[in-house]
Amino acid sequence: MTELPFKLGVHPINWVGEDVKEHGADTTYEQILDDIAALGLAGTEMGRKYPTGIPILKEELAKRGIQLVSQWKSVLFSDPAYRDEELAAYRKHAQFLQEMGSTVISTAEVGGSLHFDPRRTPNEKEVLRLDEAGWQSLAEGLNLAGAIAQEYGLKLTYHHHGGTVVESPEEIDKLMAMTDPALVHLLFDTGHAYYGGADPLTVLRKHYNRIAYIHLKDIRQAVLDEARAEQVDFVTCIRKGVFTVPGDGCLDFEPIFKELLERKYEGWAMLEGEQDPATHPPYEYAKNALSYIQSLIPQERR
Repeated sequence: MTELPFKLGVHPINWVGEDVKEHGADTTYEQILDDIAALGLAGTEMGRKYPTGIPILKEELAKRGIQLVSQWKSVLFSDPAYRDEELAAYRKHAQFLQEMGSTVISTAEVGGSLHFDPRRTPNEKEVLRLDEAGWQSLAEGLNLAGAIAQEYGLKLTYHHHGGTVVESPEEIDKLMAMTDPALVHLLFDTGHAYYGGADPLTVLRKHYNRIAYIHLKDIRQAVLDEARAEQVDFVTCIRKGVFTVPGDGCLDFEPIFKELLERKYEGWAMLEGEQDPATHPPYEYAKNALSYIQSLIPQERR
């Protein structure tokens, strides 16, 4: 594949679901890492099937020439009562990622979410949006966590995410406005931007100077339309197959890649296609996505 100015990797969520546990339940980490290496990619995020012990994880990644780029970290900063324990957990997370040579911490607020907030009950049906006090507490907590990340040579990259309180374009804008640009960066996710009602290219252009990490994910419009009509929750949308890899959905990645190439983005970008691997073979889908991305690179760069 033609050399890109930024680093391209793939997320293990293509093989093993994080939000839908039955997806890829029998897949081994060896299979995932072998496939990533066979694809010619050198970056991955932490997955729930990967070894958690640092020595063995380092060994398994190193022998395949793969770098651990990040690991998701849920936080509950919108409620001040949780702040101290959340910051202590964030520090341990940063210590692990520093030891692994990672560069960014994928970070998302779970307060108010149906699926991720430990305070919610199974009979509830809607995400609880933040009031102003919650927004203020979230921003303060993220700034403190961002300072911890800096101590370990990492960047806090905030992951706007479906089914959470930072999902819509207005919520992304508000979070960026309320947090310190030196401490809180943005994880730009094409699929979650569109899912949340934004034009991904607009988000990319508006917040480019805050972006330190990227997830490249596509959307199946027909599935999204059906899910919206049925008013189903976020995890049900995943089960229905709303997400796929770039080139297999409705998003136009050509202007997105044009923007990244012109601006000379140098960070990591991860291929994502959070869907059932039994019906959407992850290696083949990732291979097709790489071919699609190759087609987006201008002739003079090939």
